[in-house]
Amino acid sequence: LDNMNNVFIVRRAFSTSCMLCPWRRARKVVLSSGQLAHQSQGLVFKGCTNFKRWFSSRTANSMNIFDRNMKRRQKNWAAALQDGDKYHYLRDEVGSRVADRVFDIARTFPLALDIGCGASHIALHLNKETIEKLFLMDVTVNALKLKETEIPTYRVLADEEFLPFKENTFDLVVSSLSLHWINDLPGAFRQIHHVLKPDGVFIGAMVGGETLYELRCSLQLAELEREGGFAPHVSPYTAVTDLGNLLGQAGFNMLTVDIDDIQVYYPGMFEVLNDLQGMGESNCAWNRKPMLHRDTMLAAAAIYKEMYGSEDGSVPATFEILYMIGWKPHESQAKPAKRGSANMSFGDLGKIIQPPSKKQ
Repeated sequence: LDNMNNVFIVRRAFSTSCMLCPWRRARKVVLSSGQLAHQSQGLVFKGCTNFKRWFSSRTANSMNIFDRNMKRRQKNWAAALQDGDKYHYLRDEVGSRVADRVFDIARTFPLALDIGCGASHIALHLNKETIEKLFLMDVTVNALKLKETEIPTYRVLADEEFLPFKENTFDLVVSSLSLHWINDLPGAFRQIHHVLKPDGVFIGAMVGGETLYELRCSLQLAELEREGGFAPHVSPYTAVTDLGNLLGQAGFNMLTVDIDDIQVYYPGMFEVLNDLQGMGESNCAWNRKPMLHRDTMLAAAAIYKEMYGSEDGSVPATFEILYMIGWKPHESQAKPAKRGSANMSFGDLGKIIQPPSKKQ
């Protein structure tokens, strides 16, 4: 990766004594020599000292739900598959819908950032007339090697939980199907707000709380029947009711949140699990159960087909996709009228006399 053009590497170095306590890690950033060669051109990275100071005060009390090292290994393994393209169908579809929302904004963005870019699932649907320069950022080496786009790009190997960029850098930040694996989602939204320029926009997509409910219910029922209890096997996701509040608390305004349900049909439950693994979307919660007994898995597959199976024998897997748009405040943006500034009451609407209709 170091030999690739326009690639910057951001590493976190941890002291050995801190490894057993994730929330007490001493964080440090090391940038590759390639980045240093470009500093004179005014690129957008923070210095190591400022980077450490910025995050040390914001991550001390962050939640620790997901094993980020496990997720990095899962994604890196999936990106290295020779036939990995066949597992990109969901990311490509959601990436195209995020790109559509970018096109809905009638402006050109000089500098944009894609957080958790994967195989450029959003960038492949964009063009250089809309985005002049694009930073592709991902936590996995293999994902950054996959595809080229027509937009001039810089590739950044960095953790999505720690954005190594200066304040007021980007005109646009996008993200597709990456943020649901972040431990401190409110902190991530604050970081995105921090790196956006005033009047910059964030457009993102993440899976919602009803994702894979068929798989979750089938596994729980089978495990309860065979083992007398159940453990979580599908990672927890954010509810749509919380998303707007989190964006507002991070400082965004003019918020838009909407939902899409995407159903994909598979021959059976084991094919669902196989494709999730190929996407790099296997469970990585700290409280996950390492394995299930064979008879429990077979029972879950039978329950899945019995409860949700179609007439043709296939079974659905539902992905609830939450789309969000938020703007960083600027004085040029429209603002709501002050309370009490209206000169007409809604109660007066009933007094309006409709003009008589013209006879044909």
